[in-house]
Amino acid sequence: MSKRIYVGGLPFSANDTQLSAVFSAYGSVTSAKVITDKFSGQSRGFGFVEMSNDEEATTAIEKLNGSDMEGRKLTVNEARPMEARTGAGGGRGGSGGGFNRW
Repeated sequence: MSKRIYVGGLPFSANDTQLSAVFSAYGSVTSAKVITDKFSGQSRGFGFVEMSNDEEATTAIEKLNGSDMEGRKLTVNEARPMEARTGAGGGRGGSGGGFNRW
């Protein structure tokens, strides 16, 4: 079974290929994705790696957590499931907006 890993503290220059290369030293990487800003395309400093073998994933977490990548300390742990988002979002609350003339 594959295990999903959260990687925080990535350098902003990191890309998917570099992330995959770091983890492939510890086993088979199924996927590696650096999360980017949807408007600028710049890295947000974190990503996710999926490894096909749980034992290899655990070893990678133990070895890479607290390690250095281009001068930044990595935070590496098992990814938690994404929580459901609640709330109405960024709406205007029904105020109608605009300039009102009475």
